[in-house]
Amino acid sequence: MSERESMPYDLVIVGGGPAGLSAAIRAKQEAQRLGVELSVCILEKGSEIGAHILSGAVVDPRALDELLPEWRTMDSPLTVPVTENHHWVLTETKKYEFPHALLPPFMQNKGCYTVSLGNLTRWLATQAEAVGVEIFPGFAAAEVLFNDDGSVKGVATGDMGIAKDGSKKDSWTPGLEIHAKYTFFAEGARGHLSKQIISRFDLRKNSQPQIYGIGLKELWDIPAEKHVPGRVIHSQGWPLSDANGGGFLYHQANGQVALGFSVWLNYDNPHLSPFEEFQRWKTHPAIREILEGGRRVSYGARAINDGGLQAVPKLAFPGGALIGCAAGFLNVPRIKGSHTAMKSGMMAAECAVAAIAAQRGWDELKDYDAAYKKSWVHEELKIVRNVLPAVEKFGNVVGTAMGGVMMWMEYLGYELPFTFKLSPDNTHMRRKDDAPKIVYPKPDGVISFDRLSSVFLSNTNHEEDQPCHLTLKDDSVPVEVNLALYDEPAQRYCPAGVYEIVGVEENAPRLQINAQNCVHCKTCDIKDMTQNINWVVPEGGGGPNYPNM
Repeated sequence: MSERESMPYDLVIVGGGPAGLSAAIRAKQEAQRLGVELSVCILEKGSEIGAHILSGAVVDPRALDELLPEWRTMDSPLTVPVTENHHWVLTETKKYEFPHALLPPFMQNKGCYTVSLGNLTRWLATQAEAVGVEIFPGFAAAEVLFNDDGSVKGVATGDMGIAKDGSKKDSWTPGLEIHAKYTFFAEGARGHLSKQIISRFDLRKNSQPQIYGIGLKELWDIPAEKHVPGRVIHSQGWPLSDANGGGFLYHQANGQVALGFSVWLNYDNPHLSPFEEFQRWKTHPAIREILEGGRRVSYGARAINDGGLQAVPKLAFPGGALIGCAAGFLNVPRIKGSHTAMKSGMMAAECAVAAIAAQRGWDELKDYDAAYKKSWVHEELKIVRNVLPAVEKFGNVVGTAMGGVMMWMEYLGYELPFTFKLSPDNTHMRRKDDAPKIVYPKPDGVISFDRLSSVFLSNTNHEEDQPCHLTLKDDSVPVEVNLALYDEPAQRYCPAGVYEIVGVEENAPRLQINAQNCVHCKTCDIKDMTQNINWVVPEGGGGPNYPNM
């Protein structure tokens, strides 16, 4: 007999990000409208709501307008509207302004706000609790539970107090089973349970593989005379030569700028380091000028869904649904996904509440997939579906030009008769001797920094005496395959210094995993060439604690 206690709910949501919170609020709204009782809970693996949330972020309030129409009078954190929108093309020493008139209207950020997405989720959590949603931060969903007929029954949280060797410490407490009529997975990009659900129910049968980027971000306090609230800057070009991606710099509230850099994970040079590319980007004269005299106050990193329309899987399955970035609704050219994630959660919630009101449960919410295909989310992703693949296929200059033309054609109603295909990121990697070495400058400690001092600013913490949550399917692969053929890229694609090859001087190389440094970005789970690394959830409450990110 299981030692775990169980708790029943009508709806359980795994993940307290924009999608999960919006789903919870909409579920309660719909229940009130239909006059039915509805119990809803959210499990959040971070120590608090917002602790693991990292995004640019420039937020389109379209979904928020639908969810909470009076939000402008409700003391929300969306207080800085976008006032300027710039797109820079960088060379090593110069910048060129991309003509604003060439951008389709939806790319111009009119009516959007620059904000901390972590603070937005914290505010949404107060709205959710106000309508009766129960939120449990520090509880990591570690296992999917199934009914006898194969439908999802709910989830179980991980046991607390398990030692590295798998034994039970004196502090051991068993996990808790949360049973629900419907379970929503809102874990964000590359969710560890969502990945299992997609495989078990073959949800990618009619979609292309999801592809990703890694986004790295810092917050800086800058001198008042340099701060222009609402100024939004995006860049492409330098320093990337063996990869695609770009930078952003947003002037937010309280004299801060949020800046960051993304690298698409389909790059094929094993010597490339996304973290070092980010640090190098900051040394560009146009970026350095903004940062000089300022102070870095926070750092973090997170994987980003880049696949768009063609990579969105089937969303519903018996007993539950994928919402938000667990499914992948990011609009890559706009660099926005919060509004689409929120709307997906709202649509799923409406379908679930209707089913519960009709005394159904644990069946497939087919209306959710249908609602998505009729929604503005689908329409928005359809317009931009060929942009990223065009840049990937034809390069920054030609691909960007083609992407722009295709966006305009779709926006004006000329539907293109084709959709470019995608291929998994882990299949893109040259052998170490076939790719040019990249020499990165040493950090100056003023504008550019090393990884360990950066991780310190993420407030990352894990209980050290617990099983490693970065598991290897085969312990021999890192040295015998990845090091031998590719100089073990995990040493460079990890933005937190988790993976190190040690013992080289003694002619006994081995992979050392510094799991306590992990910022939960999921890049290793995505980019590892042999898919030998499997990210599983650590004890609840572990990981980064991002302030204002």
